[in-house]
Amino acid sequence: MTVTLLGPARVDPLAPTPAGSWSANGVRVVRGRRPHRGDDPTLCTPRFCAYRIGDLLTVEHDLTPAQLSDELALWLTEELGPSGILHSQADFEAVFTGIIRSTVPGGLAAWVRFYRNSLYALESGAATFSPIHARAAELVVGERLLDLGSCFGFFPLRMRRSGHQVVATDLSAPTMGLLDSVATALERPVQTLVCNAARVPLPDSTADTVTVLHLLEHLDADAGAHVLDEALRLARRRVVIAVPFEDEPQACYGHVRRFDMAVLHALAARHRGLYATVSEHHGGWLVLDRAPGYRR
Repeated sequence: MTVTLLGPARVDPLAPTPAGSWSANGVRVVRGRRPHRGDDPTLCTPRFCAYRIGDLLTVEHDLTPAQLSDELALWLTEELGPSGILHSQADFEAVFTGIIRSTVPGGLAAWVRFYRNSLYALESGAATFSPIHARAAELVVGERLLDLGSCFGFFPLRMRRSGHQVVATDLSAPTMGLLDSVATALERPVQTLVCNAARVPLPDSTADTVTVLHLLEHLDADAGAHVLDEALRLARRRVVIAVPFEDEPQACYGHVRRFDMAVLHALAARHRGLYATVSEHHGGWLVLDRAPGYRR
């Protein structure tokens, strides 16, 4: 299974909150699970207890600071997803954010801990998403990298550590503001840009490589085509696209489109005149090159 990273797009990730709890948009998250009787309708799993009273969803958990990482997305999907208690992607993102904020006091402190743990797992190869990061890093050419739909910005932070000049982009201003703050705290400064991936306010050929990692599954075919056209406008040498292969789009992650090798080959055929490579590695990959000398 491939996990698509999520960002706190609909909430302020740094908003003040009482220690041990967090609430926003009809979701309340509390650290500490109270006893529940056997006839209680509360859903309890190894890590979470969740229940609804009217329009309010409450999630209790007992995670520790050491357990905060992007693997949380997988735990929520596996333990709460099948029950249907998370009614939307907004619920999923709010619970995700609430767990982080209720586990470590202080907004920036909580997110820095989450980022440190996540980056360590990703860069050491321990995270579910590690093979995707490693493959994408291998495919980057040149020093200038532009990442579209960066979300939390783990990949831009990874590439900044390896010495690349990186611009991270996302439609969510709170997410990019969070990335700015955390990147400074981690001493991995990256440039951030709030924009639609189909309309990036940067000049043609602004980067050697443009990466589009697990973004297209969030967009319908027409919107995805506009993003790829924009990526090609911005790339001087190479565009790298990665998508998950799923039996059905994961709605809790905001996925609306399913990919397989046939779909990727069709996308490659659409861009005649470029050098296209389609492959499978923990999902699907499409690499578009301006000239054959850039292929690996």
